[in-house]
Amino acid sequence: MTAGQRIADLGLTLPSVAQPIGSYQPAVVLGDLVYTSGQLPLVGGQLVVTGKLGAEVSVEDASAAARSAALNAIAAVAEAAGGIDNIRRIVKVTAFVAGTADFDAQPKVANGASDLFGEIFGEDGVHARSAVGVSSLPLNSPVEVEIIAQIATD
Repeated sequence: MTAGQRIADLGLTLPSVAQPIGSYQPAVVLGDLVYTSGQLPLVGGQLVVTGKLGAEVSVEDASAAARSAALNAIAAVAEAAGGIDNIRRIVKVTAFVAGTADFDAQPKVANGASDLFGEIFGEDGVHARSAVGVSSLPLNSPVEVEIIAQIATD
């Protein structure tokens, strides 16, 4: 089954790639790798949740937001690769999680993104990962996800 078929089976559609809010590109291709810029959990141009973990946002809500951000990252890679079925492997995921000074469950939040990559790409969605706690993120987002993916070049 292809990634395109899996995403349809999950009831998901790839969103339009978010327009940059600064001086950068959503994705850059280097050889057979695509590096995405950090993707926020935007749906229809709006953040699905705002605030910090350990204060206004629950781990469950932030994990769902990480899933949305991951879908946006897939869309950026798919656009650069000429379609989702040209994505060969998710290589590396970095999840930035905005939380209070005592919040330490960043990996649980990042699992929202990691689980989606596995659901869509199977074994090719298993990746290296960093889950990093930060004091704030753009637009008061609780999470931001960036990925490196391998794509077909033939």
